[in-house]
Amino acid sequence: MPLDQEPARQRHLSDKVVIADDDATQRIFASTVVSRIGFTPVLARDGLEALEMIERSGASILVCDLDMPGIDGHEVTRRIRATDLGRYIHVVMLTAAGQAEQRRLALEAGVDDFMTKPLDAAMLTVRIRAAARLVDHEQALSAKHRALQLAKRRIEHDLNVAAEAQRRLLPSRTRDIRGCRFGTAFQPSAYVSGDMFGYYQLPGDKLGFYAVDVAGHGVHAALLSVAIGHLVTAQYFADKVGSDPGAADPAAMVQDLNDRFFHEDGTEYFTMFCGVLDQHSGRLFFCQAGYPSPILARGDGTTELVGDGGFPVGLLATADYHNGVIDLGAGETLILCSDGAIEAEAPDGTAFGEDRLRGLVAEHARKDVEALPGAVVAALAAWRGGRPLEDDLTVLALERSFSA
Repeated sequence: MPLDQEPARQRHLSDKVVIADDDATQRIFASTVVSRIGFTPVLARDGLEALEMIERSGASILVCDLDMPGIDGHEVTRRIRATDLGRYIHVVMLTAAGQAEQRRLALEAGVDDFMTKPLDAAMLTVRIRAAARLVDHEQALSAKHRALQLAKRRIEHDLNVAAEAQRRLLPSRTRDIRGCRFGTAFQPSAYVSGDMFGYYQLPGDKLGFYAVDVAGHGVHAALLSVAIGHLVTAQYFADKVGSDPGAADPAAMVQDLNDRFFHEDGTEYFTMFCGVLDQHSGRLFFCQAGYPSPILARGDGTTELVGDGGFPVGLLATADYHNGVIDLGAGETLILCSDGAIEAEAPDGTAFGEDRLRGLVAEHARKDVEALPGAVVAALAAWRGGRPLEDDLTVLALERSFSA
């Protein structure tokens, strides 16, 4: 098909081509070729005018002579590359034959392609169409990138809202409940967390508390932790652990949760530790379901681990849960930490571990219980060398301040 009979090219993006040349004959020839293949030529007589036309016209293709009055093609290209125009400009440089060194300098300045003068209509057609395809591709990628950035901002906003909603389910960081004091720390590894905890005043001078760590990370784990947080209210806790004045049955509550959350084809499960403290006698009834053993800081400065492991919740329909009991004396503290504490790794890959955690608790347990969770967080941050934790972290400290 002859050049002048080719159909006009339909484009969805910029269809303008800036032609910069101080030779009027070359400008007219190039603009005629550009017009016949469906583009709109924008003419410039020198480098400064070319920069002005690039900015004003919205064109993304520049056909530029190397040698022009004022500033040459090298400088035009350098200024284009140094300016944020919000789009990529494809630069085709026109050079004379034998200007190899000038082409090298042009490449360093950021030129994309070259043509030798005098111009050839067929070759110019090929170069413009190739440039147009590249520009279209780049602009399509930019549009997708902008859409992704917008989606990312929306997702981040939604996650921030979800994180705030999740935090509102948690009790206050420090609180006194009839002779018992609590201190807490809660650090999601991302926006939202698979950890959840709570504590309540129960009927009959009893105090209930629990901590949950959902397997996995991210939104999926967080949704399950939020569901647990909505379910395990003070009323639910009181109904499930029983009203026996001499004993409590936290294992019954864990069994009910296992019945609720187990599904034959499901993969979701969580670990849990829950307890009921008789504030009058100091007896603490507890059930451990795969959650890391809490550390009991005794009044004489010693520490011991509480519980023997247990089975996670929601993993096995026939799982059996049992109660344990210990005495919590006045001034003694029970510290629960999710496995994000003991599994936190130093830069060399060494885990913080149970022994270091017990030593840290022993060092700080005699101090204010409200400050103890913060001391754990600070120690883990130092251990990690300032790197964020890879797992969610919950620290829940309960001190029985006096005998009721």
